[in-house]
Amino acid sequence: MTLKPASRFVMRARIRTAWPALEDSLIAAILAFMVLLPVAEILLRAVFHTGIFAVAALEQHLGLAVAMLGAAIAARENRLLALSVLPALLGGRARKVVVAVAGSIGVAVCLLLAWASFEFVVAERGAGSMLTQLVPIWLVQSLMPAGFLIIGWRLLRHTIASNHARFAVAATATVCVFAVATQSTGPAPMVDGALILLAVAAILGAPLFAVIGGVALILFWGEGVPVAAVAIDQYRMVVNPTLPAIPLFTLAGYLLAESRAPERLLRLFQALFGASRSGAAGVAVAGSCLLTSFTGASGVTILALGGLLLPMLLRWNYSSRSALGVVTGAGLPGVLLAPSLPLILFAIVAEVSVRDMFLGALPPALLMIALVFAWSRWQGSRSTAHTAPFDRREALAALAGAKWELALPAVAVGALFSGLATPVEAAAITALYAFIVEVFIHRDLKLLKDMPRVMAECGLLVGGILLILGVALGLTNYFVDAQVPDRLAEWIQGAVQSRWVFLLALNVFLLAAGCLMDIYAAIIVLTPLIVPLALAFGIDPVHLGVLFLANLELGYLTPPVGINLFYAASRFKRPLLEVCRSVCSLIPVLAVGVLIITYFPGLTRLLIDW
Repeated sequence: MTLKPASRFVMRARIRTAWPALEDSLIAAILAFMVLLPVAEILLRAVFHTGIFAVAALEQHLGLAVAMLGAAIAARENRLLALSVLPALLGGRARKVVVAVAGSIGVAVCLLLAWASFEFVVAERGAGSMLTQLVPIWLVQSLMPAGFLIIGWRLLRHTIASNHARFAVAATATVCVFAVATQSTGPAPMVDGALILLAVAAILGAPLFAVIGGVALILFWGEGVPVAAVAIDQYRMVVNPTLPAIPLFTLAGYLLAESRAPERLLRLFQALFGASRSGAAGVAVAGSCLLTSFTGASGVTILALGGLLLPMLLRWNYSSRSALGVVTGAGLPGVLLAPSLPLILFAIVAEVSVRDMFLGALPPALLMIALVFAWSRWQGSRSTAHTAPFDRREALAALAGAKWELALPAVAVGALFSGLATPVEAAAITALYAFIVEVFIHRDLKLLKDMPRVMAECGLLVGGILLILGVALGLTNYFVDAQVPDRLAEWIQGAVQSRWVFLLALNVFLLAAGCLMDIYAAIIVLTPLIVPLALAFGIDPVHLGVLFLANLELGYLTPPVGINLFYAASRFKRPLLEVCRSVCSLIPVLAVGVLIITYFPGLTRLLIDW
């Protein structure tokens, strides 16, 4: 039976509507399994002294599924992380041309990565390894080439409007793949030209994974190394035993941010601090830092809490500019509080203990919180607002309302430091606790209506990060094989004799990186290069990690391109210049904190060595 054109149109429309919902439901199911498997393992171990067969491998390969499916969803929503903000600064035809060129190069890299992954999967299939008794490992690994093909197709659709142009780009990309596949070693002119093209793509706003992955592929090809090496390194990174903690802790943060938890926490802080002249500052800083510690991004805190905090500060007679500055900068220190995602990501990339990163970052976090609080209090020093007397009943009611959220950090840190759970198991317990609290106790989120959306949003962020992290390992291994970090360390040691001068130069470099790069991209790209340099100067990796993150967060606030400035300008519909002026006096305050962290390394070792 032949469908009429109208019927075919309706069917295609239904498929276009149903497919995103299916993807969201699928990633929600995978994340649910990632939560339940470690929790079941803990219960079986405690009650029956047994466990689930190959539970660690299952959890790691579920992480691979989240990485590829989440990246595909990020491509679907056109939210893949990029290094450049140039497309956002352009308009009209210029923007269309820039986006089309960057997207075309991204499509070509996706096809190359799909080919490299396919070669890897074919080799693994020949090895015959099994994930479980029924599931061969190669079947799960097949998500890699399939995922890159889907991402490439979605890049093509988002960046190229014309079907004829799409066909031309796809054909050109296929020719590129064929050229790489049929030559074991790339000729030097082709390698140099491809690297220049990728540099142009990075400037034009191509997805960061495509730039990094493309550079790794071309460099390996130029050395005569099979391009499957990039896929092997990606697979090794994404199934890292600690990596599943990232999506699980991130899920807990998204459950908090999407519920009414921020309102309950602000009510509590207002009840506790409202009777003090420093009350508004305490509420803003405490609430923002707590939410940032779980979302891992102070920009998300601006979006989630800004609508509540700004009116509160204005009621306390903060000036409009002062209130805007406090809301924009109050959450910055939260990135150093456990279980912040950047802390975990740096620990994995730098190969240091997650536990040590959590402990090492706490004293510097408290220092930065104190500085931000003092600045916020000073901003409201001219306030003439009347302070209401402390209301014991309101404080107790607010405490009762927020008690479940207040216990969340204790659950996360307690599970991790008790010795009864691994980092992944602690993350699973935290996510399950947040799920129970927000869905069944407070009922802020509906199981079927809200959870697929929230979990898809979590998967989108995590997938984009893990995709970059995976391809970055291939580039890192190339640099290691070529002894690039060692040579760079030797050169810098010859040019800079003093450790203290090196630290100052590192601060300037990281501050600039924080202005120009997303924090996750900066961690993934820069950490492998900076860690060997720091070790050459005798800098402790935990100290380096705290210094790294403190600078990047300060960069988020630095005009004219600090990302938090754009978040605040968009959220409150204020001119960018006004937002910049509102935080100008906070920048030197935070810079003092960064310098204290830099030149007093004992601060980061305080709890670790205690």
